[in-house]
Amino acid sequence: MDREALAEFLRSRREKLQPADVGLSEGVRRRAPGLRREEVAQLALMSTDYYTRLEQQRGPQPSTQMLASLARALRLTADERDYLYRMAGHAVPDRMGPAGHVAPPLLRVFDRLSDTPALVISTLGETLVQNSLAAALLGDHVGATGWDRYEPWRWFVRPETERLHYPESDHPRHSRALVAGLRAAYGSMGASSQAGELVAELARRSAEFGELWERQEVAQRFADHKVLLHPEVGAIEVDCQVLFTEDRSQALLVLTPEPRSEAEEKIRLLGVLGMQQFSGAAR
Repeated sequence: MDREALAEFLRSRREKLQPADVGLSEGVRRRAPGLRREEVAQLALMSTDYYTRLEQQRGPQPSTQMLASLARALRLTADERDYLYRMAGHAVPDRMGPAGHVAPPLLRVFDRLSDTPALVISTLGETLVQNSLAAALLGDHVGATGWDRYEPWRWFVRPETERLHYPESDHPRHSRALVAGLRAAYGSMGASSQAGELVAELARRSAEFGELWERQEVAQRFADHKVLLHPEVGAIEVDCQVLFTEDRSQALLVLTPEPRSEAEEKIRLLGVLGMQQFSGAAR
C-alpha cells in the first residue's frame, strides 16, 4: 500500500469534482475547490473520519468493497479505478468479471434523474445503482447479495416475489427477453465467465429457463412499453428508454410515464410517500 500516492490521488480527484457532477447542490459559497471530504464520505457510504484519515496517510488499508465505493463516489474511469486499487495494495479487478464499477458517463446522467425511476444494470442484469423511485417501484436490489442481485436469477428462481411486478400476461415475453439477453452476454463473456456460471445455475434450478435456453434466441432488448405493478398504487404504464456504455457492458434504464397521465401521478405519489413504506412490499 502506497499511502502517500493513495492520499494524493484521492485529494486530487476530490478537488476536481464539482457538486453538480455528483448530483449535489452547490449550497453555500465554498472556500476550497471541489467536493468537501464529508461529501465524498457520504457518497461512498463511509465515515468522514475514515475518509479523512486516508487523505492524511493515517488510515488502514481499505478493503476492495471500500475501494469500489470510493471509485464510484469519485466518478473514476476504469483506468483510474485500477490505479486506485494498485495504490491501496490490492489486485486490479477483472474488467470482464462481475460488474461493480459504474461507468462515469452513465452516472453523470443518472445523478440528474430524481423525478422518474432510473437504474444502471450490468450486461448480466445486476442492479449497480438505482434511485429511490426505482427502489420503491421495483425493490432495493442494490442491497441484495449473491445471485439475488441478478434479475434473471430472481425471475426464474424466485418467481413468487419477482414476477409480482409484472402482469401475468406479460410473463412469457419477459422470460424470453431475459434469456435472450443472457445468451448475448454469454456469447461475449464466454462459458468460463460469470455469465457461464449463472447459466449453469439457472439451468439446474429452473426447467422453464432450460427450455427457453434451448431456443437459442439472442437479443439485448430494453426499450419498451411496460406495465409495472405496485402493491399500493396499482398498475403504472411507463416507457423504458436505455442508454448504453460504448462497450454495451452497462445500461442506464429510465422509466418515464406519459406526461399529465395517471401513471405520472402514481410515480409522483411514490416520490412523496418515499420508498420506506413500499420497498418491503415490493421485494
